[in-house]
Amino acid sequence: MVFKRLLGSMGVGGPAVDTVLDPVAAVPGGSLSGEVRLTGGRADFDIERVTLELVARVEAETEHGEHDGVVVFERFTVGGGFRLHEGERRSVPFAITLPWETPVTELYGQPLGIVLGVRTELGVAGAKDKSDLDALAVRPLPVQEAVLEALGRLGFTFKSADLEYGHIGGTGQQLPFYQELELAPAPQYAHQVNEIEVTFLADPAGMDVVLEADKRGGLFSGGHDALARHTVRHDQVAHTNWNAEVDAWIRAMVESHAARAAHGSYGHGSYGQDAYGHAPHKDEHGHGYGGHHRSGPGVGTAIAAGAAGLAVGVVGGMVAAEVVDEVGDYFEGEEDGGDEDS
Repeated sequence: MVFKRLLGSMGVGGPAVDTVLDPVAAVPGGSLSGEVRLTGGRADFDIERVTLELVARVEAETEHGEHDGVVVFERFTVGGGFRLHEGERRSVPFAITLPWETPVTELYGQPLGIVLGVRTELGVAGAKDKSDLDALAVRPLPVQEAVLEALGRLGFTFKSADLEYGHIGGTGQQLPFYQELELAPAPQYAHQVNEIEVTFLADPAGMDVVLEADKRGGLFSGGHDALARHTVRHDQVAHTNWNAEVDAWIRAMVESHAARAAHGSYGHGSYGQDAYGHAPHKDEHGHGYGGHHRSGPGVGTAIAAGAAGLAVGVVGGMVAAEVVDEVGDYFEGEEDGGDEDS
């Protein structure tokens, strides 16, 4: 028994862990359920804790450029305080609530290129801790889907999505990062903007929709960024003409800033508030920025308008299964020598 304990402390013959998530994409602010399956090792072990971490691949700007990193954005203890006997099989069911600002990873079943995972950590007394990692799929809330579908029907097309480390000024943002969806402009706006970036910041009552337009320069003026923020409630989904609403948002943002630029009241040197009195995006150092973000991790998905609404098609890169594989490959590269038991 002493020899078995010694091997266990070295990670040999210890318990194994495998987390199985329920096969339904979760939504921000919704429940994520599943079970942690444990298999006893070559001796009895005391399981001190079973912990779930929500992790994301996030881009951060530093003095050395842009870098990807892993951010833990929520942590839950779902079990522990029991003895797992030699060879015993035990399941620990769980149901946790995702943060409202959890990024969306898919739209109509197609991946957007956002890498999220659920990392399980098994705290084992007298042995090396074990871990497991699973891809996390999150679909949009109805109000997010309504806005995106309206953008698709208006003619905007999807370019990429990523997670940016930092805080959006003037909002109640809770997570240390935010999601940006980059869209190519609809034909009616193509002569005015290069792209539109959309960020959703949801909470129990509704969400902020933060819009940023990369404006094209004119004959006598350079390009600049236009920003706006709109707050919508979850219960507005069924009672709003979203095509008209979203088109009004875009038109007001573009035309308002065009008027300001014409009067010389807006420029790169005066990043303050937008036409709606809201602060622009801020990085972790509090510096304003816009329009210079790297695309997501190589996933070519496209949002196209159609008579039946928004449709998502894969135009190159990965399909959903490959995104799942990428989660494991990416986060394994971030581990510092820890065991991974799939």
